[in-house]
Amino acid sequence: MSKLFKLKIVTPQKVFFEEEVKGLDTETIEGKRGILPMHSPLIAILKPTVSKITKESGEEKGFFSSTGILKVSNEEVTMLCDAAEWPEDINRKRAEEAKARAEGRLEEKDKIDIERAKLAVLRAVKRLEASEV
Repeated sequence: MSKLFKLKIVTPQKVFFEEEVKGLDTETIEGKRGILPMHSPLIAILKPTVSKITKESGEEKGFFSSTGILKVSNEEVTMLCDAAEWPEDINRKRAEEAKARAEGRLEEKDKIDIERAKLAVLRAVKRLEASEV
Protein backbone atom coordinates (compact mmCIF):
# COMPACT_ATOMS: atom_id res chain seq x y z
CA MET A 1 0.00 0.00 0.00
CA SER A 2 1.33 3.40 -0.98
CA LYS A 3 1.92 5.81 1.87
CA LEU A 4 1.82 8.92 -0.32
CA PHE A 5 -0.10 10.38 -3.24
CA LYS A 6 0.63 13.17 -5.68
CA LEU A 7 -1.22 16.39 -4.87
CA LYS A 8 -1.42 19.19 -7.42
CA ILE A 9 -3.21 22.44 -6.60
CA VAL A 10 -3.73 24.73 -9.59
CA THR A 11 -5.19 28.24 -9.76
CA PRO A 12 -5.75 30.28 -12.93
CA GLN A 13 -2.50 32.14 -12.15
CA LYS A 14 -0.12 29.30 -11.26
CA VAL A 15 0.58 25.84 -9.92
CA PHE A 16 0.16 26.65 -6.22
CA PHE A 17 1.45 23.32 -4.88
CA GLU A 18 2.75 20.07 -6.37
CA GLU A 19 4.25 17.40 -4.16
CA GLU A 20 3.73 13.90 -2.80
CA VAL A 21 1.81 14.05 0.48
CA LYS A 22 0.26 11.81 3.14
CA GLY A 23 -3.12 13.53 3.28
CA LEU A 24 -5.42 16.37 2.34
CA ASP A 25 -8.33 17.76 4.33
CA THR A 26 -10.69 20.08 2.47
CA GLU A 27 -14.39 20.82 2.08
CA THR A 28 -16.79 20.17 -0.77
CA ILE A 29 -20.42 21.17 -1.15
CA GLU A 30 -21.22 17.73 0.31
CA GLY A 31 -19.14 18.31 3.46
CA LYS A 32 -15.63 17.88 4.80
CA ARG A 33 -13.37 15.40 3.00
CA GLY A 34 -10.23 13.68 4.15
CA ILE A 35 -8.14 12.25 1.32
CA LEU A 36 -5.55 9.59 2.05
CA PRO A 37 -3.54 7.27 -0.23
CA MET A 38 -5.68 4.68 -2.04
CA HIS A 39 -8.79 6.90 -1.83
CA SER A 40 -11.55 5.84 -4.19
CA PRO A 41 -12.02 7.91 -7.36
CA LEU A 42 -13.98 11.09 -6.80
CA ILE A 43 -14.95 14.34 -8.45
CA ALA A 44 -16.47 17.00 -6.19
CA ILE A 45 -17.18 20.73 -6.09
CA LEU A 46 -14.98 22.63 -3.64
CA LYS A 47 -16.24 25.24 -1.18
CA PRO A 48 -14.12 28.08 0.15
CA THR A 49 -12.40 26.71 3.25
CA VAL A 50 -9.20 26.32 5.20
CA SER A 51 -7.67 23.20 3.66
CA LYS A 52 -4.81 21.25 5.22
CA ILE A 53 -1.99 19.24 3.67
CA THR A 54 -0.14 16.56 5.65
CA LYS A 55 3.37 16.30 4.24
CA GLU A 56 5.52 13.14 4.15
CA SER A 57 7.34 14.32 7.31
CA GLY A 58 4.00 14.56 9.16
CA GLU A 59 4.07 18.37 9.12
CA GLU A 60 0.62 19.87 8.57
CA LYS A 61 0.28 23.01 6.49
CA GLY A 62 -2.99 24.94 6.27
CA PHE A 63 -4.02 27.24 3.42
CA PHE A 64 -7.05 29.03 2.02
CA SER A 65 -8.71 27.32 -0.94
CA SER A 66 -11.59 28.85 -2.84
CA THR A 67 -14.27 27.35 -5.07
CA GLY A 68 -13.27 24.82 -7.67
CA ILE A 69 -13.11 21.13 -8.52
CA LEU A 70 -11.50 18.25 -6.63
CA LYS A 71 -10.48 15.20 -8.67
CA VAL A 72 -9.15 12.01 -7.06
CA SER A 73 -7.89 9.15 -9.24
CA ASN A 74 -5.00 6.69 -9.52
CA GLU A 75 -3.05 7.96 -6.52
CA GLU A 76 -3.28 11.52 -7.88
CA VAL A 77 -5.34 14.33 -6.44
CA THR A 78 -5.92 17.56 -8.32
CA MET A 79 -7.54 20.68 -6.92
CA LEU A 80 -8.49 23.24 -9.54
CA CYS A 81 -9.25 26.34 -7.46
CA ASP A 82 -10.25 29.88 -8.27
CA ALA A 83 -7.72 30.92 -5.60
CA ALA A 84 -5.33 29.37 -3.08
CA GLU A 85 -3.21 31.27 -0.57
CA TRP A 86 -0.78 30.46 2.23
CA PRO A 87 -1.64 32.20 5.53
CA GLU A 88 1.36 34.55 5.31
CA ASP A 89 0.21 35.75 1.86
CA ILE A 90 -3.31 36.72 2.89
CA ASN A 91 -4.00 40.44 3.05
CA ARG A 92 -6.26 40.60 6.13
CA LYS A 93 -7.31 44.20 5.49
CA ARG A 94 -8.43 43.36 1.95
CA ALA A 95 -10.30 40.27 3.18
CA GLU A 96 -12.06 42.26 5.91
CA GLU A 97 -13.07 44.92 3.36
CA ALA A 98 -14.39 42.23 0.97
CA LYS A 99 -16.39 40.69 3.82
CA ALA A 100 -17.92 44.06 4.75
CA ARG A 101 -18.85 44.78 1.09
CA ALA A 102 -20.49 41.37 0.67
CA GLU A 103 -22.39 41.68 3.95
CA GLY A 104 -23.59 45.14 2.83
CA ARG A 105 -24.89 43.66 -0.42
CA LEU A 106 -26.76 40.98 1.54
CA GLU A 107 -28.46 43.64 3.65
CA GLU A 108 -29.69 45.49 0.55
CA LYS A 109 -31.40 42.38 -0.94
CA ASP A 110 -32.60 44.38 -3.95
CA LYS A 111 -31.20 43.63 -7.38
CA ILE A 112 -28.41 41.39 -6.10
CA ASP A 113 -27.53 37.76 -6.50
CA ILE A 114 -27.98 36.51 -2.91
CA GLU A 115 -26.07 33.26 -3.47
CA ARG A 116 -23.14 35.13 -5.00
CA ALA A 117 -23.06 37.54 -2.05
CA LYS A 118 -23.21 34.66 0.46
CA LEU A 119 -20.32 32.98 -1.34
CA ALA A 120 -18.32 36.22 -1.21
CA VAL A 121 -18.89 36.42 2.57
CA LEU A 122 -17.86 32.77 2.99
CA ARG A 123 -14.72 33.32 0.89
CA ALA A 124 -13.70 36.33 2.99
CA VAL A 125 -14.41 34.57 6.29
CA LYS A 126 -12.39 31.49 5.31
CA ARG A 127 -9.54 33.68 4.02
CA LEU A 128 -9.45 35.42 7.43
CA GLU A 129 -9.52 32.04 9.22
CA ALA A 130 -6.67 30.77 7.05
CA SER A 131 -4.57 33.84 7.83
CA GLU A 132 -4.50 32.70 11.46
CA VAL A 133 -3.42 29.10 10.78
